[in-house]
Amino acid sequence: MSLGQDGPPTRTRLPEPPPGTGGPARRPQRSSRSLVMVVGVVVLLIAAIAFANRGGGSPSGSPGSGGQGGTSNGARSQPTSPTGTKPVDGKNAGIPAGYARTDQGAESAGANYAVALVSADILNPDRRHQIVQRLFTDGTVNELQAKLDDAYSTDFLAKLGLDENGNAAEDMVYVSRTVPVGTTTTEFRGDTATVEVWCTGVFGTAGEGSTNPVVNDWFTMTLKLRWADNDWKVESFSQKDGPAPVNSDRTASTADEIANAVKQYGGFTYAR
Repeated sequence: MSLGQDGPPTRTRLPEPPPGTGGPARRPQRSSRSLVMVVGVVVLLIAAIAFANRGGGSPSGSPGSGGQGGTSNGARSQPTSPTGTKPVDGKNAGIPAGYARTDQGAESAGANYAVALVSADILNPDRRHQIVQRLFTDGTVNELQAKLDDAYSTDFLAKLGLDENGNAAEDMVYVSRTVPVGTTTTEFRGDTATVEVWCTGVFGTAGEGSTNPVVNDWFTMTLKLRWADNDWKVESFSQKDGPAPVNSDRTASTADEIANAVKQYGGFTYAR
């Protein structure tokens, strides 16, 4: 796919991005994945291209001590147990909001933003606009929103078996749910932060007769954040494959079981 392409690709394997765009865009692990799998990919690919040259070098340094403006040398892991610090103080457009101005707060923001950016909501025009307006800095909102609206056109959604609002056909359920496994801060300078979120997720269309079965994927999202309007906002983000474990031999659930699980089990607000 060239950088000048107006819409998302219609093949299952995405090309490598040009130099300077960060890590490779998320690609299906098997060539048999269908067009529906591209939906979760397109958001990340377009955003990486759109913001590739907006400045800022490669992430460096490591998490500070949790205060403002601190950095230290050498990446380090952090405990995954709860710290007792309240992650947010409310929600904005249905997305957790009100993070602390610390590296821990930035990681909490990054985890919740990753969930929103690869959710099924991104296919609904109204909901997509809310997400973009909520998550991104003022200087990046218009550009990204225009690119996503162009990518998720009515024609493209129809090719995926979805209507103009991103809804699947009757008796089908479109699934795109991301689960953060862990986070780390690679740079923190008080009003800016670079956060990596290791994720897994399930993507596809659940329902009897679906030609796009729900499968899982593993990826790492890198978000460059800026403190603005008294909260963390996204300036740019990119994604790379893995780290991925060896697939188990567990028997896959039926389409109905997957669809019911999506309806019955709600998501979480994530906190560092």
